[in-house]
Amino acid sequence: MGEGLPLSFGDKVKVIATSETEELGVANRIGQVFGTTIPSATGVFFAGNTTQDLAIAVQFDELPDSIWFAPELLEFVDHAPATRVTIGAKKFKRGADGVWMKDE
Repeated sequence: MGEGLPLSFGDKVKVIATSETEELGVANRIGQVFGTTIPSATGVFFAGNTTQDLAIAVQFDELPDSIWFAPELLEFVDHAPATRVTIGAKKFKRGADGVWMKDE
């Protein structure tokens, strides 16, 4: 993962080009992290091989569904500053440092 940073919800990532990601049609595409899971517990299919028991869901604007990846196939781009989310009645905005703040 880019620069040794752990990836988290909302981060922008670039998919590393491999034969598998090219076959999936997502090599070198930029997407946004939507979640993580433990494949041994969930049985989720994910692209790549990993030494960690971790898969990361990435959403691409052009595709209807997220794709799961081994962390080794993702390169950190940025924290997607100014991303906004609403959870119930609460609104949050993300700063350039990756911190979520209340959004009035």
